[in-house]
Amino acid sequence: MTKKLLIDLKPALDGFAGIPQETRLLFANLKRLGDGYEVEGLIQHGSGVLSSNGADNGAGLPPNQKIYRDARLVSSLCRSAVRTIVPGLPRPVQRKLGVELLRWQALRGRPVGLGRFESDLFDDFVWRHLFAKSVAVADKTHVARSRFRVVSPSRRALHEVGLTGFGRLFAPRPLTIDTDGYDYLLVQTPFPARVSPRTRLVVRYHDAVPILMPHTIADRDFHMAAHHGALCRNIADGASFVCISQTTRADLLALFPSAESRSTVIYNMVADDYFAGEEPASRAFDIITNRLDVEHEAHGGRGDLGRTIEACGRAGGRYLLMVSTVEPRKNHRMLISAWEKLRCTGFPDLKLVLVGGNGWDYEKIAEAMHPWMRRGEIWRLSNVPAGELRVLYRHAAATICPSLAEGFDYSGVEAMRSGGVVVASDIPVHREVFADGAGYFDPYAPDDAAAAIGRLLASEGDAEREAIRGRGSVVAERYTGRVVLPKWREFFAASGAGDGKRDMSA
Repeated sequence: MTKKLLIDLKPALDGFAGIPQETRLLFANLKRLGDGYEVEGLIQHGSGVLSSNGADNGAGLPPNQKIYRDARLVSSLCRSAVRTIVPGLPRPVQRKLGVELLRWQALRGRPVGLGRFESDLFDDFVWRHLFAKSVAVADKTHVARSRFRVVSPSRRALHEVGLTGFGRLFAPRPLTIDTDGYDYLLVQTPFPARVSPRTRLVVRYHDAVPILMPHTIADRDFHMAAHHGALCRNIADGASFVCISQTTRADLLALFPSAESRSTVIYNMVADDYFAGEEPASRAFDIITNRLDVEHEAHGGRGDLGRTIEACGRAGGRYLLMVSTVEPRKNHRMLISAWEKLRCTGFPDLKLVLVGGNGWDYEKIAEAMHPWMRRGEIWRLSNVPAGELRVLYRHAAATICPSLAEGFDYSGVEAMRSGGVVVASDIPVHREVFADGAGYFDPYAPDDAAAAIGRLLASEGDAEREAIRGRGSVVAERYTGRVVLPKWREFFAASGAGDGKRDMSA
């Protein structure tokens, strides 16, 4: 009997961070499950209302009207749209009114219907906006011409409905998404809605950071409450949890011991774009020159710096590499302090390359970066495609993963797959995922980080560096699609869909 899987693609609309990457790669690989499985994608915007046809399948419409309807969906995905309920009202009022109407819909027990998106004529949009950042171009047709369903209300609106009721009269009640006909809905974070009784909700659980480290996230009160509220509802509704690491599962069970029998671990998959290539080191410096972030314009310019980088490459210069969004949890300031110490203790020409855009609360980190950017010693890059990032990993003196907390940490595994050397913060998830394929340091101690990195940079550290590189290439094989996909096949073969007995009135 064929099992029908609906896969949450909301995070795929975002950038290069871990959850968006996992979303794209998981969808592409689950479509290879083979006979006995039908896999479709679920499209939803994080904050905007999508133009959707609801439960209407368009039967009886002429072709031009059906295509125009799908074009309106594409247009709404390109902007954070707000549904116009009363013409002339300001956008914030329209948004609040829309949420109140959804609360009333939840109270009445009316489910949110799923729209349909026929992607064949819009494969360019689907490919470039949903998948191109992580999936190999050879898989373009494989993923872009899939079948897609649409949730019109935003994910944030679903959270708001589930968090607050109508004053003191009615307690919060979550909306239900009409998933009838699907055996599984696989979502990438705790889901702020219920599903149809015969659909099993599967939560891909990445981390408990919004609860355990709320001081390191943006919009703390909302994201902490949204994560906890949705997680409580998913637990109560009998959802299954597939955690991305044993460390993440341990955090989940610390919060909800009752989830032990319904939780398991399947690691993330790394993209096929990462492998040990043969490009010369000069290619890495060409990439650095071409991908300098526009922020350099305000701190010394990109023209003169490009010439400096080219000269550094010709002279056999070395650089440390960090790939991450700039935000407090990623620990950039500690790395900069460790790098400054290395420059003062035997490595005066060592550069620091930082790949990633600004996240929340990045200003203090920027204060530490900018003086060195003006001197041409820290190089910030942006919009680096996977094929070029692979070269940067391969030729970095070391890729540094200094985070204070992670659920998995793609950059270290990508570096290992690319033939690079990894040095990481000594936190449980790094020990679990990177194993003996990395060197380690105390994430709160710049001196310890400088010492750990310095040992590998020194000439007497050549043997240790090559040993780490070799072990890393073995460790990284654990996270390839050919190893991880069978785990998913086993999971779906062993777990049943919804049993139709869940009490939907609670």
